Amino acid sequence: MTTKASKTNLTRRSLIKAGAAMTAGAFGGLATQGAWAAGSDKPEKEEVKVGFIPLTDCASVVMASVLGIDKKYGIKIVPTKEASWAAVRDKLVNGELDAAHVLYGLVYGVHLGLSGPKKEMANLMTLNHNGQAITLSKKLADKGAVDGASLAKLMQTEKREYTFAQTFPTGTHAMWLYYWLAAHGIDPMKDAKIITVPPPQMVANMRVGNMDGYCVGEPWGHRAIMDGIGITGVTTQDIWKDHPEKILGTTAEWVKKYPNTARAMTAAVLEAGKWIDAGLQNKMKMAETVADKAYVNTGVDAINQRILGRYQNGMGKTWDDPNHMKFFNDGYVNFPYLSDGMWFLTQHRRWGLLKEDVDYLAVARQINQIDLYKDAANMAKVSVPKDPMRSSKMIDGVVWDGKNPKQYAGSFKIKV
Repeated sequence: MTTKASKTNLTRRSLIKAGAAMTAGAFGGLATQGAWAAGSDKPEKEEVKVGFIPLTDCASVVMASVLGIDKKYGIKIVPTKEASWAAVRDKLVNGELDAAHVLYGLVYGVHLGLSGPKKEMANLMTLNHNGQAITLSKKLADKGAVDGASLAKLMQTEKREYTFAQTFPTGTHAMWLYYWLAAHGIDPMKDAKIITVPPPQMVANMRVGNMDGYCVGEPWGHRAIMDGIGITGVTTQDIWKDHPEKILGTTAEWVKKYPNTARAMTAAVLEAGKWIDAGLQNKMKMAETVADKAYVNTGVDAINQRILGRYQNGMGKTWDDPNHMKFFNDGYVNFPYLSDGMWFLTQHRRWGLLKEDVDYLAVARQINQIDLYKDAANMAKVSVPKDPMRSSKMIDGVVWDGKNPKQYAGSFKIKV
């Protein structure tokens, strides 16, 4: 028996497939002969398993596959859904995955052997900027804690154990959460209990009262608002405008073994990011596609608002955010800036994950594959910035520009 709902689903799925086929046709031309010159540039490995976590920002990896952009570069990307960031880490390290949509700080943590196995890693490109959020429980909001300052006030007056969740100890969400709390005078290591929860499990855990707040990628911030269990305390783009987030990560060994495949995969994902950012229709189609059970497994409406910058905080406030999640932004998103990687190391040092200072620049140079990225960008006809460093002003007014990372790491009032 086919229910009305399953009929709708079938129709939606067939529409997605038909649309994808049409779009793939648009990318067709080059598909048969590949974008590489016959011979030396041919990908050494034609099928690549790329892990992802059910989050909106896995979209460029998924769309590179769904739209057939990968074929143009002589490879087949097989997106592989994973349950947690720890699982992604383990499968990258043991070679079960060729590459992954992965947290920036996770790759740096593995490279240095912080909180788990140690293996030399590679960052091929940044997948997205912005588009994460810190959600506070409805219970906290009802007591007046609706942002950093009012949360700090409540924690001062109502003493108890406050629990906040992030998604991986060295990852991006942990760093945004700690930075934001500390910017409001809350020491995450002393004043709160910090737990690790996989992204798709955040909403369910908040619903049963396991935490007071969490930091995670979309759609799980907006989902809490839709379900009436949480409010948005801050978006991560308000902590750091155009912050780096997920990257296309793999091991250094894999890049050495399959350099042409690495280039082809980077070019395909880069072109998919460009396609997503090209306009409203593409974004809506991306939302339709990644909402599917095979990927993020949520309602399209949980995804398609915030990717367009349409925000609401769960308490009646709505706004248009120009700094919403971006996948391309004329290549500004994707270039693996050395200063971005170094920033995560400075925060690992700040919070005691890194026990002593390292040569921050040298580590970033080892991990961020700038030359390979430039080749891939050239293949995808994407412009490349001249400077591998960039300057950003954080929520607390402090500027990070990659100069003097050791001094920067030690300069914070609240640190371990």
